[in-house]
Amino acid sequence: MTAVIFGSLAIPAIPVFAQPERAQTFTGVVSDNMCGKQHMEKDKSAAQCTRGCVKTGSDYALVVGDKVYTLKRNKADIDGDAVEKATVTGTTKDETITVSSISAPNK
Repeated sequence: MTAVIFGSLAIPAIPVFAQPERAQTFTGVVSDNMCGKQHMEKDKSAAQCTRGCVKTGSDYALVVGDKVYTLKRNKADIDGDAVEKATVTGTTKDETITVSSISAPNK
């Protein structure tokens, strides 16, 4: 171990290692990150609104209670699950889930 010396005070240098990200599992409703829980296009179904928003640049999202997580994954992989209840496994950073798997929840 090395020491860093400040004046007459020696402080040991302790290596800091990044903790590996652990996958977490969330169950919620697939939406988009612009509308979140409340879809804006009232004349369309939730699925139509979600897909329309994604076509214009929004990302898919997972609504879990009051939280809305942006889903990072190929959009075509998520499209079939739009506005369906889904179980998503992945790593999180802030309000984003990097998706490793998405499926219908266990009943």
